Amino acid sequence: MIALYNTLTRRKEAFQPLESNKVRMYCCGITAYDYCHLGHARTCLVWDVARRYLQWRGFEVTYIQNFTDIDDKILKRARTEETSMEAVAERFIAAYFEDLERLQIGKADAYPRATHTLNGIKRLVTELEAKGYAYPSGGDVYYSVRKFADYGKLSGRKFEEMQAGASGRVEVQDPEEAKKQDPFDFALWKGSKPGEPSWESPWGAGRPGWHIECSAMVRDRLGETIDIHVGGSDLIFPHHENEIAQSEAATGKPLARYWMHSGMVRVGGEKMSKSLGNFTTIRDLLDGKGSVISEIVDPMAVRLFILQTHYRNPLDFTPEALEAATNGWHTLREGLLFGQRYGEKLGWNGDKTNEALQERFAEATDDDLNFAGGLAVLFEVAKELRKEGNLLVHEGKTETPAEVLEGQWRTLVELSSVLGLAAELEAETEVKSGLGEAEIEDAIARRTAAKGAKNFAEADRIRDELKAQGVLLIDKPGGVTLWHRE
Repeated sequence: MIALYNTLTRRKEAFQPLESNKVRMYCCGITAYDYCHLGHARTCLVWDVARRYLQWRGFEVTYIQNFTDIDDKILKRARTEETSMEAVAERFIAAYFEDLERLQIGKADAYPRATHTLNGIKRLVTELEAKGYAYPSGGDVYYSVRKFADYGKLSGRKFEEMQAGASGRVEVQDPEEAKKQDPFDFALWKGSKPGEPSWESPWGAGRPGWHIECSAMVRDRLGETIDIHVGGSDLIFPHHENEIAQSEAATGKPLARYWMHSGMVRVGGEKMSKSLGNFTTIRDLLDGKGSVISEIVDPMAVRLFILQTHYRNPLDFTPEALEAATNGWHTLREGLLFGQRYGEKLGWNGDKTNEALQERFAEATDDDLNFAGGLAVLFEVAKELRKEGNLLVHEGKTETPAEVLEGQWRTLVELSSVLGLAAELEAETEVKSGLGEAEIEDAIARRTAAKGAKNFAEADRIRDELKAQGVLLIDKPGGVTLWHRE
């Protein structure tokens, strides 16, 4: 049974979706005004792997992730660059997909945008106004926070601890504050301002507030109550708190059964920020241009590094940690390539997997998506396969029966795929040499004959020809020659 930590109840709960074997899952995505940074990498990767894991466990998952494509930060960048909001959003949404593809992060089933959900947004605001939870004021529409009795249930905050417009979405000296009936109220709809894009509405021309966008997109794409709502822990308050207030006031139903949040990312023990000079984008990290490490980093090492820390814990990027993850990836990669290198030589021809390993992986990972525990099982198998590969190369035989090794390897590939760690090996899984085993043995026999005739030039030519096709030869005492695929 899968157990998930629910931010709303502050405890682990047995996972039971609304519909048997079907999961509706929503992830708060990026605001498209800049390149994605390490925090985005962690959030997107963790919830993609969560989706993969649920699918492996037999659930049919519908996974939706939104784009905020209208926002003060987007408009600010558009003014700075003397371009349009649409141009800025399109550029950074395209960059988002480029960056995530490099990290082998799977695509969501749909990516709704705020500007494509305006009818749903206006409908929701209208319902809140009709039920007394919203009020118009000076061209804006605000949510009356104190009228929602459960406000603060997700974050655990009391009114005296809260600040309207947290997360930097509203300036401290915002002149719009005077329009509010209560300083804790937040905007559902903002009246148009000169030079900004706007849309017609019952309250006049304007644009949606940040929080209402996700409430509308969840409802439009997945319904009034979903199974899992996820995002970074920085979104718990005010964004997710406000989503709950909006959606549940309108529908009278829970917005989500399970609220899950990934921990914050630090760089060298400090909060990542441009002012500290440690702000690193995904593309800079992978290209060796970031503040964390000055060398090109394998995307799979980054995946492995992120998954080795439990998703709810803080994650600290350091050069030493990335170097350790790179070494770990090399170990895992060796195990993943075992079948391509030695499967033919060992006479593999089945598709059997190792159920015991699958069960151990599931037992570890079922505990609140403990991917680190699942990885421990994978490393154990990878190290065993690496040892057996060395024995096969240097002694011509393995300690473990071939059929057992086949089951271990196929299970390693399967479970690594669940974690998104086997995708980049697809090209390498094709045997690099087009030669079959019989052809290789024939070439070795011809080489042995050439050496016996003291035609060493021909023997070297055959060896080099095999090497060019990915087959390495190892000469052993007694005239025995072993081979393996590179």
